[in-house]
Amino acid sequence: TVVKTLVMQDQDAKPLVVLMHGNRTVSTKNLARQIGAKSVEPCKPEVANRHSGYLVGHFAVGLRKAMPVFVESAILELPRIVINGGRRGFLVGIDPQVLHAVLGARPVQCALAE
Repeated sequence: TVVKTLVMQDQDAKPLVVLMHGNRTVSTKNLARQIGAKSVEPCKPEVANRHSGYLVGHFAVGLRKAMPVFVESAILELPRIVINGGRRGFLVGIDPQVLHAVLGARPVQCALAE
């Protein structure tokens, strides 16, 4: 139930956030196709820090800069998730529906098959 917060960017270097299962990997090709981008790639750590306002490893569900947020759709089916609260080691348990209600997170199917 641990969800990681990943800062990525599209082909125009516009930032976006992907919320993914802690033990899964994002298919950037599938993500790009679903959001209408030509390509998507992870940001370099220093770029992710600048976009999010947090240090890598400390990204929180409440980002300091408005960015589009996408969530792996299966996460929304879980009864409860655990996500970073803004400091290393500070995790917060929430209802995953909060991701959509508060952040406007759009569901996508971009987890690579196990």
